[in-house]
Amino acid sequence: MQIAPRKVINSWCMYDWANSAYNLVITSTIFPAYYEAITKGKTPDNEVEFLGRKFVNTALYNYALGAAFIVVAFISPILTSIADYRGNKRNFMRFFCTMGALFCSLLYFFAPSPLPGDKFTLSNTSLNIGIFCMVISCIGFWASLVFYNSFLPDLVPHRLRDRISARGYTWGYIGSVILQILCFVIVFLPESFGFHTTYEKDFMPARVSFVLVGLWWLGFAQIPFRNLPISTVKERHERKNVFSNGFLELKKVWSQLKHMRVLKLFLVSFFWYSAGIQTVFLAATQFGAKELHLKTDKLIITIMIIQLVAIPGAILISRASERFGNIKTLMVVVLIWIGACIGAYNTYTDVQFYILGSIVGLVMGGIQSLSRSTYSNLMPETKDTASFFSFYDVTEKIALVIGMFSFAYIEEQTIHFGGMRNSVLALIVFFMLGFVWLGLTMRAYNKSQKLQALKA
Repeated sequence: MQIAPRKVINSWCMYDWANSAYNLVITSTIFPAYYEAITKGKTPDNEVEFLGRKFVNTALYNYALGAAFIVVAFISPILTSIADYRGNKRNFMRFFCTMGALFCSLLYFFAPSPLPGDKFTLSNTSLNIGIFCMVISCIGFWASLVFYNSFLPDLVPHRLRDRISARGYTWGYIGSVILQILCFVIVFLPESFGFHTTYEKDFMPARVSFVLVGLWWLGFAQIPFRNLPISTVKERHERKNVFSNGFLELKKVWSQLKHMRVLKLFLVSFFWYSAGIQTVFLAATQFGAKELHLKTDKLIITIMIIQLVAIPGAILISRASERFGNIKTLMVVVLIWIGACIGAYNTYTDVQFYILGSIVGLVMGGIQSLSRSTYSNLMPETKDTASFFSFYDVTEKIALVIGMFSFAYIEEQTIHFGGMRNSVLALIVFFMLGFVWLGLTMRAYNKSQKLQALKA
């Protein structure tokens, strides 16, 4: 296949630059810390009421995220079916980006009411607004990535996908760090931005950050929306109902996977280790705030370390995959993740948390980038790239739901004897299963390579 023009490839990478600010500020740093701060203290166990049921505050957060990913997993096949049918992946990517950025900005209205004596109270209405906006913005973010990821095999051939995938993640880390620094300045110098009262200094910097993320995301996304091709696949001639066809496409992909042992084994391994990775990433700030009682500034510093280390980490792992092979490199990285979970369980100081953040950062971007490019390389030659990546994304989202729900459930059930630390330790099971299936994938891959050599 022909390589897309440099301008188009760089525009594709620019969407990582645009949306990664959401993943950093909303998913990883300021919003989780803000949420934990304004929802704690109502009861000894930090319970809040939502939809008539009481939840541990951080468990509710994780359940809500899990619910968002269930929605994404369900709608992705429908969306990709429509996009493939009409050849308009870019338009769907724009719609979900706009929706996500808008509701991200509306998190500004998720705020407590001030009380005399520098105290505050959070109403159930405000909590409902916060959870609703968080879920919708999350759906917008992840649904847009379904279409974003599916552009990769349309732009570059197999030999370049590892490197271009890593470039996208690298650009994303750089862009998100730039915006995070701006938000960091607002958080630490609130008076310089006109916030003088205790209430304003405690809550307004975070709320302004939510608006800035929405503007950054939507603003820089206009570059890929302008330059990515409108249609990258030919319209199909034989179609059933476009809304059910997405699930039929998943069934078709699954039927093909039955005859592609290596890709099937890789997806199983990806399912398990993704459940662990995404849960760690989404729950890291909650862990620091709740278990280590770290203030927002220290949490931001930790996530900044993760982001900065992730830039060379993604490049390093990409180079390692070129030398040692993708699957072998992934196995080593998964082992590091298992060590990180054990380390988190035994972390009690901010310095230990910083060290742990450095380790996580080193392997975070690399394993995501390498997983995406490995899947792309193992895919068969096909024009239906959106359908194959829909299957990939559905696999990731279902894994994430299992990870988030198990994390929240274990915390609730063991709140008085370990709580979130037990949840972190339990994630080791996911990584171990991923490692075992990666081993099976490598064995199947080596066998297939030998067979191809004999046939040649």
